[in-house]
Amino acid sequence: MKFTEFGFTDTLLEGLSAMGFEEATPIQEQAIPAIMDGADLLGCAQTGTGKTAAFLLPILDRYTADPHTGTDTLIIGPTRELVQQVDRQLEGFSYFTPVSSIPIYGGRDGRSMDQERKALKTGAPVVVATPGRLIAHLDLGYVDFSTVRHFILDEADRMLDMGFIHDILKIAQHLPKDRQTLLFSATMPPKIRKFARELLRREHVEVTVAVSKPAENILQAAYELEDEGKVKLVSRLLEGKKRLQRTIIFASTKKKVREVASALHRSGLTVAAISSDLDQNSREEALQDFRSGKVPIVVATDVLSRGIDIKGIDVVINYDVPPDPEDYVHRIGRTARADASGVALTFISRGDRHRFRRIEELMDMQVRRLPLPEGIPVGTPPPRDNRGGRGGYGRRSGGGNRGGGNRGRGRGGRSGGRKKS
Repeated sequence: MKFTEFGFTDTLLEGLSAMGFEEATPIQEQAIPAIMDGADLLGCAQTGTGKTAAFLLPILDRYTADPHTGTDTLIIGPTRELVQQVDRQLEGFSYFTPVSSIPIYGGRDGRSMDQERKALKTGAPVVVATPGRLIAHLDLGYVDFSTVRHFILDEADRMLDMGFIHDILKIAQHLPKDRQTLLFSATMPPKIRKFARELLRREHVEVTVAVSKPAENILQAAYELEDEGKVKLVSRLLEGKKRLQRTIIFASTKKKVREVASALHRSGLTVAAISSDLDQNSREEALQDFRSGKVPIVVATDVLSRGIDIKGIDVVINYDVPPDPEDYVHRIGRTARADASGVALTFISRGDRHRFRRIEELMDMQVRRLPLPEGIPVGTPPPRDNRGGRGGYGRRSGGGNRGGGNRGRGRGGRSGGRKKS
């Protein structure tokens, strides 16, 4: 379906044409008509499916055709990076329209707080905010959201995981009851449906598109080794790979982010580390250097797994297996954007094998295991288990002694339970 078929105003179509938008994605094709009809909506779509445009374009069209006094739309996102991403897209779409917006998020100096306060007091047409920062403004008493017509929650599942449910409900209390509410989530667990019932009208529309399936043009592979070999492996994989434009390495903790970035730097590679340890200005500077190609490698926590649209990412490396299968899909979804191809590599330690099996089950596929390069240590081998053989990587072959005997112990007198690495 072409964007010209939705009945958008000429000024909005002019902006879309200038940005090269012609064909709607499935989430846009299904969600835009419902939103334009005024329905509340619960949308399930992963990053990269075009869901941001799916909710931005209808509200921009309505505002252009029916200008509004005061704040018209409030958009809530879980992280600063996602708020910035939405605001950038909004700026592009609205170039030929009368709509202006203000991004509201913490981690900046007092001057930004003053700018946000002024925009909120004068009623910026569109406000894009993180929950915590917006609550800080609401608590000061000068915010008037009585004019809001659209309330949008982006990455709702991540906001619930981050503990923002009470903040969101508090924000909702400041909004008119007859507003239109749009809730978008990458996953649809029971807690999201329960949350949606508290915010959406009973007769809301539900749209689900391409849930939990990575792009087919991502080449996925994995290495099986313990933590002591991971730093050496990631250095070996990236050394001399000058043809790679951009690589993201996801690590599970801020400490590991620092360790991996330091090791790569010692190997002579240009690398940046991004985690919540950095102040906002430093994070933005690192991201800009990554976008421009000045820094080709970024090591990050999951702060970069959602809502960051950076083109030309060749490789995603999961230094650790993420705890949630959905997070794996979002991580590797940073590559192979816009029909390009990409590579996703994962390092699987013994303690993470069960997590990776859950990921493979979710994707309904088995990821190919690659042999370790020469000189890379596998790490501490698994202890003998209660079935008589040494624990190895991958699926067990043959049948051990499953019956009778001292079931809880293997041959070393050691418990057969897994030991966390």
